[in-house]
Amino acid sequence: MKLVRYGKPGKEKPGLIDADGRIRDLSGVVDDIGPAQLSPAGLKKLAKIKHDKLPLVRGKPRYGVPFTGSTKFVAIGLNYADHAAETGSPVPKEPIVFHKTLSCIQGPDDDVMLPKNSVKTDWEVELGIVIGTRARYVTKRAALDHVAGYVLINDVSEREWQQERGPTWDKGKGFDTFGPVGPWLVTADEVGNPQKLDMWLDVNGEPRQRGSSKTMIFDCATLVAYVSSLFTLNPGDIITTGTPPGVALGMKPSPVFLKAGDQVTLGIQGLGQQSQKIVKFTL
Repeated sequence: MKLVRYGKPGKEKPGLIDADGRIRDLSGVVDDIGPAQLSPAGLKKLAKIKHDKLPLVRGKPRYGVPFTGSTKFVAIGLNYADHAAETGSPVPKEPIVFHKTLSCIQGPDDDVMLPKNSVKTDWEVELGIVIGTRARYVTKRAALDHVAGYVLINDVSEREWQQERGPTWDKGKGFDTFGPVGPWLVTADEVGNPQKLDMWLDVNGEPRQRGSSKTMIFDCATLVAYVSSLFTLNPGDIITTGTPPGVALGMKPSPVFLKAGDQVTLGIQGLGQQSQKIVKFTL
C-alpha cells in the first residue's frame, strides 16, 4: 500500500494511492495515519479494505507528511562509500548516528527556507525507514520485521553549521523545513528488498545525484538493529539512511550551494517524487 495524508498544513486527511495512482479518502475508516495504523494489525486492517470502493479525492491536493506520531528523526551519515569518497571522508567502521529535529519535518513539496545568513545549504536524497513495531536491542535478522514501510526524504543540510561551527552535525541538519518527507509511505511488503532502489536528484532540471540503495555501507536491517541498541525505536520513528554521491559539498573545483529561487526535484524507485522551491529566510 501507499499511504498518504493530504490537505492544508495542520488539516491533513488520511488516504491511500489506488492502483491507478489516484488518492482515495480513508477518513471514513481511520482518523489519521499514526502509530496505531503503522502497526502490523493496523496495516493488515487497511490492506483488507476494498480500495476501489473508497471515496475518490478530486483535484490535486497538497501532500503532507504521510504519517504522524514520530518521536525520533534519526539520521545516518556517510553511509555510501562513493559519497564518503567525494567528501574526502574515510569509510566509517560503525554507523554515524545523528538527529534531525522533529520540527524540521514537512510535506514533500513544501518550500525549503534558507536559514538566516546561510551560504552552504545542500541537498541529499535519502531512503527513510519508518518503524511500525517497538524496537529495542533487536537482531539484524529480526530488524525488518519492525519496519512499517519506507519513504523518500530530502535530508537538507547547512554545511557551514554542520562542519565549521563545532563538532556536532545536528546543528546543520535540523533547521525549519529541512526534512521533507513523502509523498507516500510505501509498506514494506510492497517495497520488497530495500537495497535495490534507484535514487536521483536534480537542481533546476540539472542532474546532481544518481545512485542506488544497493551501495549502502550499512544496509537497512543493520541500521535498525544498530540504532535499536542505542535507544528504543517507537512506531512512527524515522531512520534516514544516508545519501549517494552528487551533493554540492562534493562538487569540484567549487561547490555550488542552494540559493533562493532554486528548484530541487528528487525521487526513489517506487517511493514517489518530491519538488521543493528554495526560498529566503523569513521569521
